[in-house]
Amino acid sequence: MEPNKLSGYLSLGLLLSVFYGAAAHALATDAEQPITIDSNTATYDDKAAVSIYTGDVVSIQGSIKVNSDKLVVHFVDGDAEKLVFTGNPAHFKQTPSPGKEDIIGDALIGEYYPKKNLLILKNNATVKQGTGTYASDYIEYDINTSLVKAGDKSTDSKRVRVTLQPKAKK
Repeated sequence: MEPNKLSGYLSLGLLLSVFYGAAAHALATDAEQPITIDSNTATYDDKAAVSIYTGDVVSIQGSIKVNSDKLVVHFVDGDAEKLVFTGNPAHFKQTPSPGKEDIIGDALIGEYYPKKNLLILKNNATVKQGTGTYASDYIEYDINTSLVKAGDKSTDSKRVRVTLQPKAKK
């Protein structure tokens, strides 16, 4: 990896961690909550261990909410291992902790790994909290720590755009 690209990626990581704050964590009960899914249609393929939901899909786990056009849930040993949602765009929202502003995101494709508390947003992805906005074709969001990583380290052609608005004066 080119030194310039690496230092830019590390600087972005530092900026994101400062922006989101080390004390900001997901609601402790989110990971312990069941995942509920509401949709117009649902199918389950026992052999493939996959269920597919289409039409105005709403997925909720604690304070985490995803609205999408389609959701595919992959099971391993009966547990939801990976949820892939798509939309034009799909929308994500989470309350990081009581009293903190919600984190919201949009993307054409999203992957949620409940056991890892990891959300990956792909293709026209944005994540916003308060006055900050991050946009990239690839964003990883660690739900436990509220840590955001954006950008594709393998290429310089895909850029990350960060917009930090000043706080309103009182």
